[in-house]
Amino acid sequence: MANYKVLPTVRRRRLGDQLRRFRNEAKMSVEVAATAMGWDPAKISKIENAKARIRPEDVGMLLEKYGITDPEVATALSRLAADAQKTGWWQTYGDVPAHAYRDYISIEADAESVRTCAPAIIPGLFQNGEYAREIITATAITRTPEEVAALVEIRKARQSILTRPENPLKFWAVIGETALHQRFASRPHLMRNQLSHLLDMTELPNVRIQVIPSVSAPTSAMLGPFTLFQFPAPWPTVVSTENLRGTHFVEDPAEVQIFEDAFDRVVVAALPVDESREAIKKIMEGADT
Repeated sequence: MANYKVLPTVRRRRLGDQLRRFRNEAKMSVEVAATAMGWDPAKISKIENAKARIRPEDVGMLLEKYGITDPEVATALSRLAADAQKTGWWQTYGDVPAHAYRDYISIEADAESVRTCAPAIIPGLFQNGEYAREIITATAITRTPEEVAALVEIRKARQSILTRPENPLKFWAVIGETALHQRFASRPHLMRNQLSHLLDMTELPNVRIQVIPSVSAPTSAMLGPFTLFQFPAPWPTVVSTENLRGTHFVEDPAEVQIFEDAFDRVVVAALPVDESREAIKKIMEGADT
């Protein structure tokens, strides 16, 4: 595998954006903030632009200069500063995961809860190994067999977030019925195994799965998949969308709200949780026919 090139992590970008927002709200220039900290102004600029790290112990001092006294905010930002210096497990895969995918995994790891709309595919956190390999082979069309194998490993490794001992991810998925009827001609039992695995996922207390029936009112789900990541305060919700060219993030609050509203409407069109489970079970029982 190629060597991983060190770039600003998504955590450093989020931290820098938040510190810039607090500085602007305090109506302080970069120069004034730097003088208050005894730093060169370039240091403030580099921190805010994710080009330099900030020590966790300096975060609280900087927030005090900005008039931020909420201990929860200070703790959240200090923790993010500490985590920004850690090497993510996915970095051991070198350049195989694209930069946007590394950002996605990092955001997913930091999230408190995730809501995803998946009209045509079972979400990655619910995919078993066989299904993941088929999907990645079909969609990662520029990848070598070795890279596909690595991407399957990464997808499986991500799933531990649902069963981690402390604060397992709260995951709410709305899946199109079309995705459940997928068949693989060369692997007739694959989909049955995948649906059985999906049923197992419904047993987790932190997981909520709903199915959008094929016969239903039109919804925004027809335009493609999207995922909403929610974090503890003070971090705002982030949205990701996907296509053949990769993952794209939406962070503007007004645009994020559009996706919030869209998800709510998709949920209304979906079957309730219990009925969704029965629908999955029924489709699984007929998967080999």
